[in-house]
Amino acid sequence: MASISPAERHSAVTEMPDDLRADVRLLGELLGQVIAEHGGPELLADVERLRKAVIAARRREVSGDEVAALASSWPVDRAVQIARAFTCYFHLVNLAEEHYRIRILRARDSDNVPVPESLAQAVRDLKDDLGEEELNRLVAGLEFRPVLTAHPTEARRRAVVTAIQRVSAQLDLYNTPGRGAAERDEARRRLLEEIDLLWRTHQLRHTKLDPLDEVRTAMAAFDETLFRVVPFIYRSLDAALEPGTGTRVPRSRAYIRYGSWIGGDRDGNPNVTAKVTREAVLIHAEHVLVALETAATRIARTLTLASAYTSPSEQLRAALAQAEGDFPDLVSEMATRSPQEPHRQWLLFVAARIAATRRRDLDLAYLSPADLLADLRLAQDSLREAGAVRQAFGELQNLIWQVETFGFHLAELEVRQHSQVHAEALAELKAGKGRSERTEEVLATIRTIAWIQERFGVKACSRYVVSFTRSAQDVVAVYELARHALGDRAPVLDVVPLFESGEDLDNSVAVLAGMVAAEPVQRRLAANGRRLEVMLGYSDSAKELGPAAATLRLYDAQAALAAWAADNDIRLTLFHGRGGALGRGGGPANRAVLAQAPGSVAGRFKVTEQGEVIFARYGHQAIARRHIEQVTNAVLLASTSTVESRTAEAAAKFRHLAGQVATASEHAYRALTEAPGFPEWFALVSPLEEIGSLRLGSRPARRGLGAPKSLDDLRAIPWVFAWAQTRVNLPGWYGLGSGLSAVLESGGRAELQSAYQEWPLFASLLDNVEMSLAKTDRSIATRYLALGGRDDFTKQVLVEYDLTRKLVLEITGHSRLLESRRVLSRAVQLRDPYVDALSHLQLRALSALRSADGLPEEERERLSTLLLLSVNGVAAGLQNTG
Repeated sequence: MASISPAERHSAVTEMPDDLRADVRLLGELLGQVIAEHGGPELLADVERLRKAVIAARRREVSGDEVAALASSWPVDRAVQIARAFTCYFHLVNLAEEHYRIRILRARDSDNVPVPESLAQAVRDLKDDLGEEELNRLVAGLEFRPVLTAHPTEARRRAVVTAIQRVSAQLDLYNTPGRGAAERDEARRRLLEEIDLLWRTHQLRHTKLDPLDEVRTAMAAFDETLFRVVPFIYRSLDAALEPGTGTRVPRSRAYIRYGSWIGGDRDGNPNVTAKVTREAVLIHAEHVLVALETAATRIARTLTLASAYTSPSEQLRAALAQAEGDFPDLVSEMATRSPQEPHRQWLLFVAARIAATRRRDLDLAYLSPADLLADLRLAQDSLREAGAVRQAFGELQNLIWQVETFGFHLAELEVRQHSQVHAEALAELKAGKGRSERTEEVLATIRTIAWIQERFGVKACSRYVVSFTRSAQDVVAVYELARHALGDRAPVLDVVPLFESGEDLDNSVAVLAGMVAAEPVQRRLAANGRRLEVMLGYSDSAKELGPAAATLRLYDAQAALAAWAADNDIRLTLFHGRGGALGRGGGPANRAVLAQAPGSVAGRFKVTEQGEVIFARYGHQAIARRHIEQVTNAVLLASTSTVESRTAEAAAKFRHLAGQVATASEHAYRALTEAPGFPEWFALVSPLEEIGSLRLGSRPARRGLGAPKSLDDLRAIPWVFAWAQTRVNLPGWYGLGSGLSAVLESGGRAELQSAYQEWPLFASLLDNVEMSLAKTDRSIATRYLALGGRDDFTKQVLVEYDLTRKLVLEITGHSRLLESRRVLSRAVQLRDPYVDALSHLQLRALSALRSADGLPEEERERLSTLLLLSVNGVAAGLQNTG
């Protein structure tokens, strides 16, 4: 972003709500106290000197050179401590804003008016627009499938995340209304203690994560949020559909199904093996069975309904008698502890059977989630017949929804592998010679899928994603390999083609036509009701084509795929491989859904939830609930003929304009990224190489060894992550200015402005670019770009930035970036000076590491620590990585 004027910054400060300002001030004061206690008042004074200097630079009271000189004046060890201080500050500010957001969400939900973008609002609007019958049809087919992935975009250590959560809990206690002075003093003391722990916790990982570490990290989101929040979602939908939720048979069904690539995605990650995949499923099962057992036990303890007042049904009496005959000691003990309370006895027995399932006690264990659901519905029916409808459709219904959502496997584990790996494995097998280790691993993976299905059912693991799918044979190869692995005992497989490059997106319909003609695919379609899934890769297409051209190419592919599916009686689900950052298809999920091509949603939405997005969206129940409701609201609305018709008309009206923008933007993007020497220059101006040292995940940060020679050598995540660190954010906006300019040169200003107002896709594109530009800082970016020694590249980037910023503001009608998004604008403006501080410290380290080959190893290590700490802090300040 161009430098913020003092007036704009003052406006952002004065706009800060009082309770948010109070939390930020409190956390900042306590952190300052901790810093002074740990490093002395001199350290705190140095932190303050840099803080005041970057604010003064924003006000144009001092120059950037003066700030750079200050950042370089301290010994490296002191600079490391200062970087730690700013990083901790960002963690605390992010926490304060999260608490404020939760308060706002709760305040909005305090009256009878539906919250915007909620389930209640969607149901109300759809009833008015479509009528009850059509609404029921939409709800009956509703599906939301978030897929957790281990792509390495979470820069924080798990220990740091846990420390922040403890601070969060204490801040909650501190702000609880009605507390006495002594209680408040104790809460402040505990808050200070937890901030002290955060300060003393190492920000950087010392060891690289392995895939099972990543699985366990994701389980924290399940334990704390996912398991608990889904019944609230279903309850909200049920209440919106009909009054009396909790006293009648629910009209809402369990429509959320979680998936996971963590422990299953082996494309480019040799650390994910068949053994890892097997262990990942066992970890899933352990967590979900513990959660189900705990919930069943809790509910059982509350069902103290005496048989004299709530008589059990004949079916429940018979089931209890059968259980006593099969397990006399167990059931007798329950009857002794809960005399004349048959419903309680039955739920305690159910909890005991869930525990036995977890222990693999096969005599008592459930064979499947369906068996557990049958037992729960037996209790529910008995309670309803006895008139205890609140007990039948209250907490017990919540447990039924949880079983329907998570089963015994928690999330469907999806396998992904590169098409070339399959081709090479098949070639070896057909040659009849010795099998390589990689081919043996492919076959072992398929055998593991079969084992998972035998143990947990087909729903636990059947999807096999083939990255870089370029022909129908790439899909058929998986079925052929399954026959080689297990013959007639091959597992059930739904092979999912993944189209990533521009060429692959263009050819996707032709590939699918060949795919459905193949005999194994025809068999699968006949068995599953002609359901087919196709994955679209946002990250690699954006890296190849640039953000504008990729967005428009993906839209065209979706429209073509939806039309093909309709013509061929295929029930198509598009799987969106979106990242967290804007350069990888990120941005507000609900707006992205509403911008999809007509017919491509049809009540179903599947999307990856990657890296830092998992904790941002599922770290707190209130925020998770809001996110899921927003997405569901958008899925329902996007599936209506009204919205589809409006979107189709806009797409047709602005088709020529979109083609002009796409062509010119892609040309400008390729002119930069495919220029000789660009990859080497990028590696010099950014901390690309050093990002690999952060040990963000188990997956290698790039393909191959050595410095990148082309963009193909770079994975999309470090590509976006490194550009964010330079404050350039190039993947989020580069090329759009040239695309808009091409239309303006032919007199299309009014048409561009109309497209922004009428076409959701175009509006989403410009709004996301505007957000990315707002997180860009031209003056600091220039300092990074200068490190590469290529004035031509630097000029190219800055000219395109100036053009894009100018034209985006013109087309949107905004006088400044994010003018219409006050909350986000405030957050960016208030963070910018503190991110500047870390950027100057990072530039100091980066410049020294790039310019001096003869540095002593000890000095190089200290500079690397400073660099990595600053990377961590900038990621926290910008609130996104890859």
